[in-house]
Amino acid sequence: MKLYYSDTLNPRKACAVARHLNSPVEFVSVSLSDGEHMTPEFRVMNPNAKVPVLAHDGGTLWESNAIMGFLARTAGSDLWPSDDKLVEMLRWLSWDLQHFSRYADTLYFEYVIKPKFDIGPVDPKKVEEATGYVRKYGAILNDHLRGRKFVLGDTLTITDFAIGITLPYAEQAHIPLGEFPEVARWHDRLNELPAWREPFPA
Repeated sequence: MKLYYSDTLNPRKACAVARHLNSPVEFVSVSLSDGEHMTPEFRVMNPNAKVPVLAHDGGTLWESNAIMGFLARTAGSDLWPSDDKLVEMLRWLSWDLQHFSRYADTLYFEYVIKPKFDIGPVDPKKVEEATGYVRKYGAILNDHLRGRKFVLGDTLTITDFAIGITLPYAEQAHIPLGEFPEVARWHDRLNELPAWREPFPA
């Protein structure tokens, strides 16, 4: 298997899971600044022209949450929960995409990606809106995590990798993590995982 990635948020999820599981993947770096994701060859693998992409015997798979799920199921790992928790996993993955990470990603884009790729100044209106929603949905996540080790209970799953993905950049992206002690406690637990701290190949 080959995992095509760049040093950005969604590939970070897939790479962290692959490294955590010691999945038999070859990591292939894709240079976004050089437009390698826009080539016809890459678009055959992912018509959206985005990373990550997992190439495997059955074809190619794109979308980071799907790649995490595939790797976890292939490994027979608890990162892919038992049937009774699958609906709960789907609920939190959907919530994250529509609410928490949707707005945390905006802050990441404004404060991290724009300077990295020199694509313009920070947009104060977008930052103000996103920060308000991060506070709103961060409070919901904070309440949910009270008394829980991980999002779905006592067991680490791909849900944790998905929802927590912006938090390693909290300071740089101006994500108000300090306002949410339960989220911070949970992220501290994720930081105990070597693959979470260092998801990309050296």
